[in-house]
Amino acid sequence: MSILVDVNTPDSVPNHVESKDGNAAVSKRAVLTIEEIQKLLPHRYPFALVDRIIEYVPGERAVGIKNVTFNEPHFQGHFPDRPIMPGVLIVEAMAQVGGIVLTQIPGVPVGLFLFAGIDKVRFRRPVIPGDQLILTVELLSVKRRRFGKMQGRAEVDGLLVTEGELMFSIVE
Repeated sequence: MSILVDVNTPDSVPNHVESKDGNAAVSKRAVLTIEEIQKLLPHRYPFALVDRIIEYVPGERAVGIKNVTFNEPHFQGHFPDRPIMPGVLIVEAMAQVGGIVLTQIPGVPVGLFLFAGIDKVRFRRPVIPGDQLILTVELLSVKRRRFGKMQGRAEVDGLLVTEGELMFSIVE
């Protein structure tokens, strides 16, 4: 398994942590830039909703960042006098972080991962322009290398804004 490292830091030697299976994984200095994310995910503007991956443990979890800005198209109508990020886009951003985990699992066929279900999603507080979403997604299970289930969580300033279970299916 490869280790993703932010090569733009003066000290590019990563801090390692142990994953559940005992393999070395990378802690907070691991990173995928937007260019690298676009190589893994098919989403493009206006639906590319992850700006950076800041943590990645292969086959287990990923943490991404979504910088919420006023110039995003959905704020024109949701809502003109009180811009609030639509909950479905927060869930989609969590799913895209999950896609990073799923596309990197050895043996998973190449294809497009689509939502197969969304359970137990709760919205705790609004997300507004200027917020930075921290999106954490943990892999719960993979079945027949075609279906995945993940637990997603979105936070702003350390406060929970959204959480839920996300199910995926691959379309070849």
